[in-house]
Amino acid sequence: MDKHLQFNGLWAVILGGSSGFGYAAAQKLAGHGMNVVVIYRENKSSEKALKANLTQIAEANSTQILTYNINALDGGSRESFIKEFAAIAQKGSVKLLLHSIARGNLKPLIVKDGESHTTLSLDDIQLTTYAMSTSLLDWTRDILSAGLFNADARIIGLTSEGAHKYWEGYAAVSIAKSSLESLAKYMAVEFAPYGLKTNIIQAGVTETPSLKMIPGSEKLLEIGAKRNPLGRMTKPDDVAGVIYLLCTNESFWINGSLIHVDGGEHCR
Repeated sequence: MDKHLQFNGLWAVILGGSSGFGYAAAQKLAGHGMNVVVIYRENKSSEKALKANLTQIAEANSTQILTYNINALDGGSRESFIKEFAAIAQKGSVKLLLHSIARGNLKPLIVKDGESHTTLSLDDIQLTTYAMSTSLLDWTRDILSAGLFNADARIIGLTSEGAHKYWEGYAAVSIAKSSLESLAKYMAVEFAPYGLKTNIIQAGVTETPSLKMIPGSEKLLEIGAKRNPLGRMTKPDDVAGVIYLLCTNESFWINGSLIHVDGGEHCR
Protein backbone atom coordinates (compact mmCIF):
# COMPACT_ATOMS: atom_id res chain seq x y z
CA MET A 1 0.00 0.00 0.00
CA ASP A 2 1.14 3.53 -0.79
CA LYS A 3 2.07 5.00 2.59
CA HIS A 4 0.20 8.17 1.72
CA LEU A 5 -3.03 6.16 1.54
CA GLN A 6 -2.47 4.35 4.85
CA PHE A 7 -4.50 6.84 6.89
CA ASN A 8 -6.51 8.38 4.09
CA GLY A 9 -9.30 10.57 5.47
CA LEU A 10 -8.20 10.14 9.09
CA TRP A 11 -7.06 12.82 11.52
CA ALA A 12 -4.63 13.22 14.40
CA VAL A 13 -5.34 15.88 17.02
CA ILE A 14 -2.07 16.91 18.67
CA LEU A 15 -2.18 18.94 21.86
CA GLY A 16 1.12 20.77 22.09
CA GLY A 17 2.53 20.32 18.61
CA SER A 18 4.71 23.37 18.06
CA SER A 19 7.99 21.62 18.95
CA GLY A 20 9.53 18.47 20.37
CA PHE A 21 7.55 15.23 20.29
CA GLY A 22 4.32 16.82 19.10
CA TYR A 23 5.90 18.50 16.09
CA ALA A 24 7.87 15.37 15.17
CA ALA A 25 4.66 13.31 15.38
CA ALA A 26 2.83 15.74 13.11
CA GLN A 27 5.59 15.44 10.53
CA LYS A 28 5.72 11.63 10.75
CA LEU A 29 1.96 11.10 10.55
CA ALA A 30 1.54 13.55 7.68
CA GLY A 31 4.25 11.60 5.88
CA HIS A 32 1.97 8.56 6.06
CA GLY A 33 -1.10 10.36 4.78
CA MET A 34 -2.81 11.32 8.03
CA ASN A 35 -4.37 14.75 8.31
CA VAL A 36 -3.24 16.62 11.41
CA VAL A 37 -4.58 19.27 13.74
CA VAL A 38 -1.80 21.01 15.67
CA ILE A 39 -2.91 22.90 18.78
CA TYR A 40 -0.36 25.13 20.46
CA ARG A 41 0.22 28.39 22.30
CA GLU A 42 2.86 30.59 20.64
CA ASN A 43 3.60 34.27 20.10
CA LYS A 44 3.14 35.79 16.65
CA SER A 45 6.78 35.65 15.60
CA SER A 46 7.18 31.98 16.55
CA GLU A 47 3.82 31.08 15.06
CA LYS A 48 4.70 32.53 11.65
CA ALA A 49 7.69 30.22 11.21
CA LEU A 50 5.78 27.24 12.64
CA LYS A 51 2.85 27.67 10.26
CA ALA A 52 5.21 28.03 7.29
CA ASN A 53 6.96 24.77 8.20
CA LEU A 54 3.71 22.90 8.72
CA THR A 55 2.35 24.20 5.42
CA GLN A 56 5.42 22.82 3.64
CA ILE A 57 4.94 19.43 5.34
CA ALA A 58 1.27 19.32 4.33
CA GLU A 59 1.98 20.26 0.73
CA ALA A 60 4.82 17.74 0.42
CA ASN A 61 2.53 14.94 1.56
CA SER A 62 -0.79 16.05 0.06
CA THR A 63 -2.41 16.14 3.50
CA GLN A 64 -4.20 18.76 5.54
CA ILE A 65 -2.55 20.31 8.58
CA LEU A 66 -4.76 22.70 10.53
CA THR A 67 -3.24 25.00 13.14
CA TYR A 68 -4.95 26.45 16.20
CA ASN A 69 -3.14 28.91 18.44
CA ILE A 70 -5.44 28.47 21.44
CA ASN A 71 -5.21 27.63 25.11
CA ALA A 72 -5.81 23.87 25.16
CA LEU A 73 -6.47 24.07 28.91
CA ASP A 74 -9.43 26.43 28.59
CA GLY A 75 -12.82 24.74 28.41
CA GLY A 76 -14.35 27.42 26.21
CA SER A 77 -11.49 27.24 23.72
CA ARG A 78 -11.76 23.46 23.61
CA GLU A 79 -15.51 23.62 23.02
CA SER A 80 -15.14 26.20 20.23
CA PHE A 81 -12.41 24.19 18.54
CA ILE A 82 -14.41 20.95 18.56
CA LYS A 83 -17.46 22.72 17.14
CA GLU A 84 -15.38 24.25 14.34
CA PHE A 85 -13.45 21.05 13.67
CA ALA A 86 -16.63 18.96 13.55
CA ALA A 87 -17.74 21.07 10.60
CA ILE A 88 -14.53 20.15 8.75
CA ALA A 89 -13.85 16.53 9.68
CA GLN A 90 -16.18 13.61 9.12
CA LYS A 91 -17.71 11.71 12.00
CA GLY A 92 -15.47 8.90 13.14
CA SER A 93 -12.35 10.33 11.48
CA VAL A 94 -10.11 11.09 14.49
CA LYS A 95 -7.63 8.23 14.66
CA LEU A 96 -5.32 9.77 17.28
CA LEU A 97 -5.45 12.16 20.19
CA LEU A 98 -1.87 12.89 21.27
CA HIS A 99 -1.33 14.73 24.54
CA SER A 100 2.03 16.50 24.33
CA ILE A 101 1.41 19.57 26.45
CA ALA A 102 4.51 20.73 28.31
CA ARG A 103 3.36 23.42 30.70
CA GLY A 104 4.23 23.26 34.37
CA ASN A 105 5.90 24.84 37.35
CA LEU A 106 9.53 24.01 38.07
CA LYS A 107 10.10 25.00 41.70
CA PRO A 108 11.56 23.33 44.79
CA LEU A 109 9.41 22.11 47.66
CA ILE A 110 11.43 24.14 50.14
CA VAL A 111 13.93 26.98 49.91
CA LYS A 112 17.20 26.68 51.78
CA ASP A 113 18.72 29.60 53.66
CA GLY A 114 20.21 32.15 51.32
CA GLU A 115 18.32 30.99 48.23
CA SER A 116 15.94 33.34 46.41
CA HIS A 117 13.64 30.76 44.79
CA THR A 118 9.93 30.63 45.47
CA THR A 119 8.53 27.32 46.66
CA LEU A 120 6.03 25.11 44.94
CA SER A 121 2.46 25.88 45.97
CA LEU A 122 -0.62 23.67 45.86
CA ASP A 123 -1.97 25.87 43.07
CA ASP A 124 1.23 25.22 41.12
CA ILE A 125 0.74 21.47 41.55
CA GLN A 126 -2.93 21.60 40.54
CA LEU A 127 -2.27 23.74 37.45
CA THR A 128 0.62 21.52 36.35
CA THR A 129 -1.40 18.35 36.90
CA TYR A 130 -4.28 19.62 34.82
CA ALA A 131 -1.97 20.83 32.05
CA MET A 132 0.12 17.67 31.80
CA SER A 133 -2.35 15.02 32.91
CA THR A 134 -6.04 15.36 33.56
CA SER A 135 -6.76 17.73 30.66
CA LEU A 136 -6.41 14.60 28.52
CA LEU A 137 -9.63 13.28 30.05
CA ASP A 138 -11.59 16.43 29.15
CA TRP A 139 -10.35 16.34 25.56
CA THR A 140 -11.11 12.64 25.20
CA ARG A 141 -14.64 12.98 26.57
CA ASP A 142 -15.49 15.97 24.39
CA ILE A 143 -14.13 14.48 21.16
CA LEU A 144 -16.00 11.26 21.93
CA SER A 145 -19.22 13.13 22.67
CA ALA A 146 -18.93 14.90 19.32
CA GLY A 147 -18.78 11.52 17.57
CA LEU A 148 -15.40 12.31 16.04
CA PHE A 149 -13.35 9.36 17.23
CA ASN A 150 -12.71 6.53 14.80
CA ALA A 151 -14.03 3.10 15.79
CA ASP A 152 -10.39 2.03 16.30
CA ALA A 153 -8.82 5.18 17.72
CA ARG A 154 -5.72 5.79 19.81
CA ILE A 155 -5.10 7.99 22.85
CA ILE A 156 -1.42 8.57 23.62
CA GLY A 157 0.17 10.48 26.49
CA LEU A 158 3.82 11.20 27.22
CA THR A 159 5.58 10.60 30.51
CA SER A 160 9.21 10.66 31.61
CA GLU A 161 11.61 8.96 33.97
CA GLY A 162 11.15 11.97 36.24
CA ALA A 163 7.81 10.45 37.27
CA HIS A 164 9.72 7.66 39.01
CA LYS A 165 12.93 9.24 40.30
CA TYR A 166 14.15 12.58 41.60
CA TRP A 167 14.94 15.39 39.18
CA GLU A 168 15.74 18.81 40.62
CA GLY A 169 12.78 21.22 40.52
CA TYR A 170 10.58 18.59 38.86
CA ALA A 171 8.18 17.78 41.70
CA ALA A 172 5.02 19.29 40.18
CA VAL A 173 5.69 17.71 36.78
CA SER A 174 6.57 14.38 38.40
CA ILE A 175 3.24 14.42 40.24
CA ALA A 176 1.47 15.26 36.97
CA LYS A 177 3.21 12.52 35.00
CA SER A 178 2.49 9.94 37.71
CA SER A 179 -1.14 11.03 37.62
CA LEU A 180 -1.17 10.68 33.83
CA GLU A 181 0.11 7.12 34.04
CA SER A 182 -2.63 6.17 36.51
CA LEU A 183 -5.30 7.98 34.52
CA ALA A 184 -4.29 6.14 31.35
CA LYS A 185 -4.87 2.76 33.01
CA TYR A 186 -8.43 3.70 33.89
CA MET A 187 -9.06 5.25 30.49
CA ALA A 188 -7.75 2.08 28.84
CA VAL A 189 -10.48 0.11 30.59
CA GLU A 190 -13.40 2.51 30.62
CA PHE A 191 -13.02 3.86 27.07
CA ALA A 192 -12.27 0.46 25.53
CA PRO A 193 -15.95 -0.22 24.73
CA TYR A 194 -15.84 2.83 22.44
CA GLY A 195 -12.86 1.44 20.51
CA LEU A 196 -10.29 3.72 22.14
CA LYS A 197 -6.89 2.31 23.05
CA THR A 198 -4.99 4.39 25.60
CA ASN A 199 -1.23 4.09 26.05
CA ILE A 200 1.63 6.06 27.54
CA ILE A 201 5.08 6.53 26.04
CA GLN A 202 8.06 7.06 28.32
CA ALA A 203 10.73 8.64 26.16
CA GLY A 204 14.37 8.68 27.09
CA VAL A 205 16.12 11.93 27.93
CA THR A 206 15.57 14.06 24.82
CA GLU A 207 16.88 17.50 23.98
CA THR A 208 13.63 19.43 23.58
CA PRO A 209 12.68 23.02 24.50
CA SER A 210 10.70 21.73 27.51
CA LEU A 211 13.66 19.70 28.83
CA LYS A 212 15.93 22.72 28.65
CA MET A 213 13.63 24.51 31.11
CA ILE A 214 14.35 21.94 33.83
CA PRO A 215 17.02 23.05 36.33
CA GLY A 216 20.17 21.04 35.73
CA SER A 217 19.01 19.82 32.31
CA GLU A 218 22.59 19.97 31.04
CA LYS A 219 23.50 17.26 33.53
CA LEU A 220 20.50 15.15 32.49
CA LEU A 221 21.62 15.37 28.86
CA GLU A 222 25.19 14.48 29.73
CA ILE A 223 24.19 11.47 31.83
CA GLY A 224 21.58 10.36 29.29
CA ALA A 225 24.13 10.15 26.48
CA LYS A 226 26.56 8.12 28.58
CA ARG A 227 23.92 5.84 30.08
CA ASN A 228 22.13 4.82 26.90
CA PRO A 229 23.15 1.35 25.68
CA LEU A 230 22.90 2.50 22.06
CA GLY A 231 25.35 5.32 22.64
CA ARG A 232 23.16 8.35 21.98
CA MET A 233 20.21 10.21 23.42
CA THR A 234 16.64 9.74 22.31
CA LYS A 235 15.48 12.01 19.49
CA PRO A 236 11.94 13.33 18.89
CA ASP A 237 11.85 11.33 15.65
CA ASP A 238 12.41 8.10 17.62
CA VAL A 239 9.27 8.79 19.63
CA ALA A 240 7.31 9.95 16.58
CA GLY A 241 8.06 6.61 14.95
CA VAL A 242 6.45 4.71 17.82
CA ILE A 243 3.46 7.06 17.84
CA TYR A 244 3.01 6.15 14.17
CA LEU A 245 3.36 2.43 14.94
CA LEU A 246 0.68 2.69 17.63
CA CYS A 247 -1.70 4.11 15.02
CA THR A 248 -1.31 1.15 12.66
CA ASN A 249 -3.86 -1.63 12.43
CA GLU A 250 -1.30 -4.11 13.77
CA SER A 251 -1.17 -2.27 17.12
CA PHE A 252 -4.90 -2.48 17.86
CA TRP A 253 -4.39 -4.95 20.73
CA ILE A 254 -2.00 -2.68 22.65
CA ASN A 255 -4.01 -0.97 25.37
CA GLY A 256 -3.15 0.30 28.85
CA SER A 257 0.59 -0.02 28.31
CA LEU A 258 3.55 2.12 29.33
CA ILE A 259 6.00 1.84 26.44
CA HIS A 260 9.66 2.76 26.88
CA VAL A 261 11.07 4.51 23.83
CA ASP A 262 14.62 5.14 24.97
CA GLY A 263 16.98 2.66 23.35
CA GLY A 264 17.16 0.73 26.62
CA GLU A 265 18.13 3.71 28.76
CA HIS A 266 15.68 2.68 31.49
CA CYS A 267 17.56 -0.60 31.95
CA ARG A 268 20.48 1.19 33.62
